[in-house]
Amino acid sequence: MKFGPRPVATAEGAILAHSVRLPMSRLRKGRCLSAADIETLTAAGINTVTVAVPGPDDIGEDDAASALAAALTGPGISAAAAFTGRANLHAETAGLLRLDTTAIHAANSIDEAITIASLPDYARVQPRQMVATAKIIPYAVPVENLNRATAVTRPMSVLPFRRLSVALILTRTPGFADKLLDKARTAVTARLASLGLDPPEVRVVPHETAAVAATLHDSDAALVLLFGASATSDRADVCPAGLALAGGDITRFGMPVDPGNLLFLGRHRDRPVIGLPGCARSPALNGADWVLERVVAGVDVTSADIGAMGVGGLLKEIPTRPQPRGGNPQVPSRPKVEILLLAGGRSQRMKGADKLLREADGIPLLRKSAAAAQASMADQVRVVIPAGHQDRRAALADLDVSVIEAADTTGMASSLRAGMAARDGDTDAVMVALADMPDITAGDYDRLIAAFDPSEGRSIIRATTAIGSAGNPVLFGRRFFEALEALTGDTGAKSVIAAAQDYVVDVALPGDAARVDLDTPEAWSTWEARKR
Repeated sequence: MKFGPRPVATAEGAILAHSVRLPMSRLRKGRCLSAADIETLTAAGINTVTVAVPGPDDIGEDDAASALAAALTGPGISAAAAFTGRANLHAETAGLLRLDTTAIHAANSIDEAITIASLPDYARVQPRQMVATAKIIPYAVPVENLNRATAVTRPMSVLPFRRLSVALILTRTPGFADKLLDKARTAVTARLASLGLDPPEVRVVPHETAAVAATLHDSDAALVLLFGASATSDRADVCPAGLALAGGDITRFGMPVDPGNLLFLGRHRDRPVIGLPGCARSPALNGADWVLERVVAGVDVTSADIGAMGVGGLLKEIPTRPQPRGGNPQVPSRPKVEILLLAGGRSQRMKGADKLLREADGIPLLRKSAAAAQASMADQVRVVIPAGHQDRRAALADLDVSVIEAADTTGMASSLRAGMAARDGDTDAVMVALADMPDITAGDYDRLIAAFDPSEGRSIIRATTAIGSAGNPVLFGRRFFEALEALTGDTGAKSVIAAAQDYVVDVALPGDAARVDLDTPEAWSTWEARKR
């Protein structure tokens, strides 16, 4: 790849390396300069731009990042579409992340331009949480190096937390305070809830070896937690001795993690038994959490596994673990995006026919458009139709979309307002799409979603044609919801976009997909002829 300044007159097809501010707009870095861009730059008096020009053996940053992310994607992991050379990977379920650390190191050593960053192996993750990112640093890399990197890469996966019945055996000594029992019960119940488990069956017994053994025999729970009234200081102490008396085995006594040193792990009737350290009365993270997480995720924890927890095992300063789905802002996660498919038009230019019920590729156009939206990574698809229009509703039968009947669909803004009123309160972005655009695919929606990043000022993501002509769909971040809800007339959201140019990022879709709409018989005839 060649990188450096180049005369504007010879820069068509090159990738703009530095953003260029123009009198009425801005060309962002990473843009492939079109003939129209060259004219705009020349008219603005700009004679030189810094560009990158990939060589014949190079692969573009987005294609390279997508290939690298695909090689990393395993069970419980999804990869977002690439944008600016970055493809993020997210957990699809709560559980523990598993990855091959050696393979990632190997991939990162092949070419300094090819990078993988991830959470640690066995990291606890929540649904939607970002677990890794595949990033290509320049605008292109040699395809040979990319192939070497993908060859050594191994898929990541998430081991989901299982639904298990749990028994909590609490021991008490004479004079042991009830508040300490309550504190232990509360802390353990909260820990289990954070793993998606129901409250445990709680039994309080004397702090005696025989009582512990008898209670173990009586419990049929899939997991047993032992919480002694006194700290366990030896394998022969009350709780581990009770496990042995019940016919169980001790896998490991003690662990190189502080707090949590005095944990022990064993088995009884082929089920795990965890002896909790006294620090587990606190909600703060401790070594018992690491063991409990693995057990609930179905990992057969060995003594060697616990011994290996020593690196990074000094945990005294780690704060309370956040609860799942708690909206912890410190955890990068996939934004919640809704697609708002506007299908409220009256087909007035179709000479009596309903454009959205006419067949495109063998199915009604409305169904084709809604199916493409549903197949994307969007979290929700809402389709706005005129009130009482049963034929359009029928065309959407069996699709996992929400149908909104709007009493007033005389203008695009009224349909948009109806859709915005139905959105979920925690939605991060809404993508406004038109149901009469047949060439928009699920992958196109995903590319727009991938470009959305309000932390980097990318809050409005607009589809364009391959040569840069503005079109649809358009994604709007939360900061613009109020403006969308206040729109009137039939101009859609053009005024919102015009007033927020610094937040607009254009994403080129293949061909003319972002501009092709079928709202006249002539448009239908042209599109059908092109498809033949």
